[in-house]
Amino acid sequence: MSDSSNPDRTELADTRTRWAEDRTLLANERTFAGWMRTGMACVALALGLKAVFKDTDYPIVAKTVSELFILAAVLIFWAAVSTCRATEKRMDDHDVEAQSHRRMTILASILTLGAVATGVILWLL
Repeated sequence: MSDSSNPDRTELADTRTRWAEDRTLLANERTFAGWMRTGMACVALALGLKAVFKDTDYPIVAKTVSELFILAAVLIFWAAVSTCRATEKRMDDHDVEAQSHRRMTILASILTLGAVATGVILWLL
């Protein structure tokens, strides 16, 4: 048994492993945020397409393409939740506290609602 001033190799390895898991959890949260930004970029692209093609001779085509980006946003939001949850299940947190799956699901739900509402508004314009 070693004292705290001279940890053995196993203790050092365990510490490094715990820190690596914590870094992975934090990276997972950053990746989740990146996916959310990508989904919101799809919504912004849908809005931009609607603005660019507002006077087109083919409004149905323009609206349909815009709706495809809304659909892509929703799929991105839920892929992020699924991927994040799968990563969290494989990891244990040690010195950091990971965001709860519930919080990420609520965020994805709110962004999905906003994206769908935007899609409905775009179709009605």
